[in-house]
Amino acid sequence: MSVITWIGLGNMGLPMATLLAQAGHTVRGVEINPSVSTAAEAVGITVYPSAAQAAAGADAVVTMLPTGDHVREMLLGPEGLFAQASEHTVFIDSSTIGVECAKELHAVAAAANRRFVDAPVSGGVVRAAAGTLVFMIGGSDEDFHAASTLVRPLSSRIVHTGAAGTGQAAKIVNNLILAVCLAGTSEGLLLAERLGLDAGVFYDIAVNSTAENFALRDWCPAPGVVPTAASSHGYAPGFSATLLLKDLTLALQEGQNTRTALATARTVHSLYATLVDDGGGQYDCTALLPALREGRDSAHPIAAAADAAR
Repeated sequence: MSVITWIGLGNMGLPMATLLAQAGHTVRGVEINPSVSTAAEAVGITVYPSAAQAAAGADAVVTMLPTGDHVREMLLGPEGLFAQASEHTVFIDSSTIGVECAKELHAVAAAANRRFVDAPVSGGVVRAAAGTLVFMIGGSDEDFHAASTLVRPLSSRIVHTGAAGTGQAAKIVNNLILAVCLAGTSEGLLLAERLGLDAGVFYDIAVNSTAENFALRDWCPAPGVVPTAASSHGYAPGFSATLLLKDLTLALQEGQNTRTALATARTVHSLYATLVDDGGGQYDCTALLPALREGRDSAHPIAAAADAAR
């Protein structure tokens, strides 16, 4: 068994770290929110007051943070964990941070003789708790093997995507497609509603026909159809609209870098930018459906829909 430091005990991080503790690993967490710290301690995670203390002598450090800037701050510089952790430590970044940021971290890690992989995940909160996430890991063969051994309790599929940054490339493209599916699913459900179709009846048709997709099947934006979906729990954020907008922005940046026109993604980015600008960013990304139903100034209608779904 290994000593694993987990930095980022959020909606995804806490259930993932919990599974590692249940698998017999010694898991150290870093958290400033008292309620999250209490929840972590209750499932066998020891919470440390600082990242440096938590990472001292650890076999692995997993970061799962909102943005690339957060990851840079945690790992780089004289006070960063690359400088302070043991040489044998494997750094596994499961954040979604973009290709160039991941390549930068790989380069700094190599220069400092540190082992690092970019290892974002897909599947959402339900699959995080079930240990059935997909890991997309970029890095050397040796580092991939070390990282994949450690994250096996969390995953139904672990893919070595290739060299530095390719894990992030796979995640960005995956989330671009997810966002497009969410937007199409939300518009379709809204049209079905206005044509007099019951959401549950339409769902049963769609998931058994050509409209079937993850955003509909597992994350159905209409409340009360899929019991585990965020829409059935007041659009509480498993994956917030703000974070999906961030990932779409990363995709558009890579589209610009590669001269790839991404016209559909630009339209969906505009929809989510409006949702966030109108105050809906703290809700789950599936709250696009009530936002589309009500139009601009949608914060209050989303809140009303969230209250109705609780």
